[in-house]
Amino acid sequence: MTDVGAPALAPPPGDFALACAKLEALHRQDPRTGPGGEPESVVYHRRMTVRLDAIEPDASEELRLAARAQHVRRWTIPRSGFAAGRRGYLAWRNACKRMHADVAAEVLAAAGYGEAATARVRDLVQKRRLHDDTEAQTLEDVACLVFLEGDLAGFAAGYGGDEAQLTAILRKTWRKMSPRGRRAALALELPAAARRLVERALTAG
Repeated sequence: MTDVGAPALAPPPGDFALACAKLEALHRQDPRTGPGGEPESVVYHRRMTVRLDAIEPDASEELRLAARAQHVRRWTIPRSGFAAGRRGYLAWRNACKRMHADVAAEVLAAAGYGEAATARVRDLVQKRRLHDDTEAQTLEDVACLVFLEGDLAGFAAGYGGDEAQLTAILRKTWRKMSPRGRRAALALELPAAARRLVERALTAG
């Protein structure tokens, strides 16, 4: 992998704690309820932060902010507002990415970050140059790990136990991950049913 992303110089000063607090406030607006009665977005981003700290304890400030901005306010753009099928799905994903990047940029500007740091976080949130940017790849790995660890069981239930379709989806997830991310995935303590799905996907691959 050729790393073209991380800036050589320290980013312009900004208030990291303020940016995190503003993102947290946005996550708390999520009307969906997650484990423990907390907003689903709060739970998700807490898991993103914990997983990033585990896989990349020396992550840059921009990467830590991007992890906290992953999927920010996604509930405001429902999938049902787009056509069925892959084309509609991709249109929805692209709309979400643009919105996430715009929201992150507004938060960073309000927290005093300069254009360089804001542009960097926008790129990371949108996963630009994924396979050439180690930080974007790390963010993708973290998102995949969070999905496998906490969301796979519920996701599988939504597909009615269609293991062939779930296997195909998991193989796509696996292809998006780096070797380091894959090693971390294999080390996850997954429920037996989720472990079986992952192992089947790897065997099929």
